Order: sequence, then C-alpha cells, then structure tokens
Amino acid sequence: MQIKKLFIALGIVLPLHMQGQNFLIKDAPEVIESYVNQFNREDNELYKQDIPNCGASDFLRKNIPFFECPDKELEKTYYFRWWTYRKHIKKTPDGFVITEFLPDVPWAGKYNTISCAANHHFYEGRWLRNAEILSDYASFWFSGSGSPRLYSFGAADAIYNYYLIHNDKMLLADLYPKLKDNFAKWEEEKRDSTGMFWQVDDRDGMEMSVSGHLSEGGRGYRPTINSYMYGEAVALAKIASIVDRDMEARTYQKKADKLKGIINRRLWDKRADFYKVIPLNGKMEFSYARELLGYIPWFYNIPPDNYSIAWKQLFDSKGFEAAYGPTTVEQRCPDFKISYEGHECQWNGPSWPYLTSMTLAAMANYFNSYDSPIITKKDYLSLLNIYSNSHRILSVNNDTICWIDENINPYTGDWISRTRLKSWKNGTWDDSKGGVERGKDYNHSSFCNLIISGLMGVRPQEDGSIIINPLVPDGCWDYFCLDNVYCQGKTITIIFDKKGKKYGRGKGFIVYVDDKCLSHTTRVQKVVIR
Repeated sequence: MQIKKLFIALGIVLPLHMQGQNFLIKDAPEVIESYVNQFNREDNELYKQDIPNCGASDFLRKNIPFFECPDKELEKTYYFRWWTYRKHIKKTPDGFVITEFLPDVPWAGKYNTISCAANHHFYEGRWLRNAEILSDYASFWFSGSGSPRLYSFGAADAIYNYYLIHNDKMLLADLYPKLKDNFAKWEEEKRDSTGMFWQVDDRDGMEMSVSGHLSEGGRGYRPTINSYMYGEAVALAKIASIVDRDMEARTYQKKADKLKGIINRRLWDKRADFYKVIPLNGKMEFSYARELLGYIPWFYNIPPDNYSIAWKQLFDSKGFEAAYGPTTVEQRCPDFKISYEGHECQWNGPSWPYLTSMTLAAMANYFNSYDSPIITKKDYLSLLNIYSNSHRILSVNNDTICWIDENINPYTGDWISRTRLKSWKNGTWDDSKGGVERGKDYNHSSFCNLIISGLMGVRPQEDGSIIINPLVPDGCWDYFCLDNVYCQGKTITIIFDKKGKKYGRGKGFIVYVDDKCLSHTTRVQKVVIR
C-alpha cells in the first residue's frame, strides 16, 4: 500500500497488477458479474479486440465503480455502457487506443481511430482504475500516428480532465508542447479575422444539419468548435501552471477570456434566446433554427447567468423534447424531419447519443456552477432516464435487450441508420459503409460519466479537492450507492440509505474515503474531500 501511495504521489501510472478492486459493498463484484453474464448471453460477438466478452467480467470488476439504485433500468444501462466501452479498448504497437466503431470503417485513421468522439472516450474512460489505457491513448494522438484535427476534438481539455483523476503530471509535461502546437494549428486553420473559429458541420460529426445547408460545404461559426477551443485555452492555461509555465498560463487564460466574450456576444441570438450557428455564406446572419448544439457552451461554463432561459427549450414539445431523446433541431423548425431516405446519418431531427450526453453533462455543470437554475434536478433525472431507456432494441427472439447505435428516431426509438444500413446494398449490409452491424456497440457518446460526475456528483477540482454533490432529487430514491471510485489517489464510496437497512451502515447520506467515514448527514448534501 505504501508503494502504491508513493506511485500516486509522484504522478506515476500504476502497473496493472496494482490496480485492483476495492469495494466497500461486499456483493458488488457479484452484481457486476451478473450484469456482464446477461449482456454476454444476449450478445452476438461479431468483433473482438483486446478484451473479449469472456474477459469482460474480470476487467470490469477490477476497474469500474459499482453503482446501485432503485431504478434497475438505469442501473442496467450503466453497466451495459461499461461493458460496451471495454470492447473498444485496443492494444496496438503504439499502445492502447479507443475505437469508435468495432468494424474497420474506410474513413477512420490508423488502428481504426477517429477523433470525433475522443472527448467522450476520455471523459468516460477516466473513471477506469487502469490509467495506462488513456495515458497511451492521449500519447497516441500526438505521436505522429493520430489525426487530432480531422474532426473537432478538445484534446487538452479531455487530457486535463483525465489528469484531475489520475494525477499523471509526467504525461502533461510530455504532451504540453504538442498540445500547444495543436491549438496553434487550430487557430491557424480555423480562426479568422472575426476572432471566431469556423468548422464544417460534418467535421463536427454533425453532417446534414439544418444550419449546414445554409452555406456551401456546411461551413459556419459554430457554438461547438468555439466552445471546444475555449475549453482548450482554459485547459492549456491550467496545464501550463502545473508544468511551471506561469507566463504561458496567463497568455492562454487571456485567450480564453477573449474567446468567451466573443462567443457570448456573437453567437448568442437575443431574439431566440439561444446560441446559434452563423453560416458562412456572406450574410453574417444566424441560422433560423435552434439546434441542440446550442447547449454545448454550458459544458464549459461559458454563458452568463441571464442566458439560462435557453434551457426551457429542452423540455418544450415544440423545442427539443421527445420520447426517446432530444431532437437535434427544434421541432417547430420547418426543415425538421425524421427521414429514412438519403444519407443514413442526418442531424436535422433524429436524436443522437453524442449530443444528448453532452447536453446532460452541460446540465450537470449548470447545476454545479450557476445560481438559481431555472430547471430542476427532476428535469436532469428525467432526461437521463429518457436517454437510458433509449438504449434498447428488440432481439431476433423479440426480447428487449440493451443496445447502443448511431441515430435514434425520437418518436419510436428505432435506430435509424441500422434500419437503413442492414438492407443498403442488394438487400444487405454494404462493406463500403462499414459492413455488418456497423453501429452496434457504437462508442460515440458517454453515459457512465453522467452517472458518476453528474447524478452521483463526483467532481475533482484543480486544487486537489473532490466535490461530492449528487443531483438525485430529494425524496426520489430510498437508497443509492457509488462504490470503488478511484479519484486523486483515493477510493471513494457514496451511500444514501433512507431507512438504514439497505447497507447496514446507518440512516442518511454517508461518504467514505479509503474505507473511513468522512461525512454522515441525514440528507443528501454537498461534501468536499480535501
């Protein structure tokens, strides 16, 4: 144990054999194994990478936090998403990488990597005890093998948030010059005299969008890329401070502050009370429609308090609200559509887990960083449940099983691209489109991070403290537990037990750090671990 603490103190990634399970809840390994066995039984394992189904239980029991709550569908989706995430862990000659698709697709880079969803890969995978996987993955993007600017990807922000959990200072020191160069190239390639960054909707991973159709090639000043680059500047400022480059830290913070002002002045449509795209078509006018991407600025805490009115659109049936996930464009838009013709991946109506998960993460930030929110914790849990319940499909035996794919029909729950692709060419799958079940177990979004850092509220801070601030609504559940959370060299357990009988550790809200009780209160409340 002393050696382990020394490794952590020095910021050294722990060897795999030292990264074991440490559950306070004794039946946690059996619960995880039970879910894994169910998923394995229901799975047609078409594509195997570093950790096949037969090794899933062992890997997950050693690496993931245990989550339990009365909502067993939500609980099941949590374990399902960890089960699918480990499928995408791939050992290569350049170390571990995380894939987006399991089958090789023609548009991917080396080792079938794609930078489009890499931000999700880091925010999700940072909660694994095994730090080697994402450390390798971070290095891969800047080793000469990766293509970090092929799609919009906030690499510095993603890697910094990995660091907040694993304290890998050596990785930051090694990558800092490369991250600086990456940001400089973004500025050179995609920033113009307006001070804003522009991007093609397709390169945001959001092809066939309503705003994209308003300019040649889908180019525009988008809240997405500008928010990502703000996040990059902030992260670079923090990394610079960590590696003792204080003057550079101030420079990046000034860049961030300037861009934040531009985003709030130029990309906020006062008439619509929403962040919008300005298509690059010579008119410098906002797109006529609100798109779900307008919530991404809250992912980085960019908006001022008085922009909060935008959140009302998320729960408006003429806005984004739908039964199987928020629509990508407001439903009152005349060009909103759910189409089974043309391109299989359209961002002009269907719900996309990619953006649903970013919106939920932005909501969690909103609750944690803004005063007097106009939406409630019940709204957060409601949308999280909608997102969770969308992870389903009918099997060939007509059983409802867990599933994650590409785009969803927000009214029926049908996985649109899958329905299209399975008969794309001569009545079957097309190799040029990625082949059989291209989107099965699609790693293009996050879910577990929404449970851990959102619903359960584990939020590591730059000063080394850890805030525990669950978003579970008062009176909603009689119990919940998050156990074996590795963060900043500590193992954290969070328990709420209304009657004190579920876990046998007393009534109320209890936070343990390294098996020692830090806080025990009657009600769920914010706790700071120092």
